[in-house]
Amino acid sequence: QVQLVESGGGLVQAGGSLRLSCAASGRTISNYAMGWFRRSPGKERENVAFINSSGSSTYYADSVKGRFTISRDNAKNTVYLQMNSLKPEDTAVYTCAVRYISTAYYYNEAQFGSWGQGTQVTVSS
Repeated sequence: QVQLVESGGGLVQAGGSLRLSCAASGRTISNYAMGWFRRSPGKERENVAFINSSGSSTYYADSVKGRFTISRDNAKNTVYLQMNSLKPEDTAVYTCAVRYISTAYYYNEAQFGSWGQGTQVTVSS
């Protein structure tokens, strides 16, 4: 399996921006869809954004649509999450993962593996 390392998290004020990176090693991720997830204390993990293997198709949760952008650079074996207009509700640990199960026509976190350690994003009001 691939190893994933997230970076770019930090503390920002509401309305600010952050760019998260998910660097893969061990093997190429160019043949896999990738996803960003987040989890806050007391809440279950939730979907944030997904991107297919080529980068031609993306999905966003309603809560972040219009503010977040997922992208990838397969030559660099890296996936990104650009987060703009951040809100306190976006505070969470953000984690990326590899979609190993591709038989379904929808994205679900059960399809993903090789979860990274996560990076903390804190948005102050």
